[in-house]
Amino acid sequence: MNTLAAVALSLASVVAYAAAAAVQHRIAVAPARPGTFSLLGQGAWWTAVALNGAGAAVHVAALMYGPLTLVEPLGALTLVAALPLGARTAGRRVGRNEWRGAVLTVVGCAALLPVTAGASVPGGGPGVAGATVVAAAALLFVPVALALRSGRPRMIGLAVASGVTSGTASALAQTLVHTDHLLSPGSVLTGALTLGLAVAGLMLAQAAYTGGLGAPLAVLTLADPVAAAAIGLTVLGERMHGGLPAAALAAVGAALASYGVVLLTRPGVRPEPVTPAGALGPAVLRSQ
Repeated sequence: MNTLAAVALSLASVVAYAAAAAVQHRIAVAPARPGTFSLLGQGAWWTAVALNGAGAAVHVAALMYGPLTLVEPLGALTLVAALPLGARTAGRRVGRNEWRGAVLTVVGCAALLPVTAGASVPGGGPGVAGATVVAAAALLFVPVALALRSGRPRMIGLAVASGVTSGTASALAQTLVHTDHLLSPGSVLTGALTLGLAVAGLMLAQAAYTGGLGAPLAVLTLADPVAAAAIGLTVLGERMHGGLPAAALAAVGAALASYGVVLLTRPGVRPEPVTPAGALGPAVLRSQ
């Protein structure tokens, strides 16, 4: 394992995901919000898809060098990176509570690193049946989220479903990058499930961003690593090291990061002004 490479690649993935989230949010809050199929005709949507694809590719590369329990917690920094991008595209300044939340999230992730860096990477995947069961369990969140009434509950439900499906896709991708039989029927099925879950996560996030960027991205950011780490520790055989002190440090880090995310959902600023749909802002466009 190469912890430095895993962290560097994870941070590069964070930047790509954050830029994609800013673009998706701008599309979602446009005065005339497009339908699912009309998104295909929008250049901005394909920009978001390309950024998400680049982030996913670098994320998978990070999984080659580090375990899920190391790579996934760093995904919380997506929210921190998206903070100035989202504010820039919305034409406002970042609020004080937002910066406080960002700092707490970074400190929490830093507290998790010494613990997660010692986790072991599994030598094999869960098998065809196991991968199918894991994917099916993640997809159960989708109809539940879609059944919620409109408004904040639906927005949060969609964000949770997006985080769970995306985190499960990461967990399955972890098994693929460490297999010696990539073209076997089991690996092909796992790859198809991974792609399907990733696409579902992308579309669910797009729907969730109609309620804003901060709260959905915060919930997604927490649900993703929780789902991935749970699968890594219970299904893929990853193990944490360090005993009780390490567990206590992880708990403190998780608590700080969670509180930081809560602050980021309550920025304490007026609602973001909606600018024309094409005004994505140079900060996002230049990240292509």
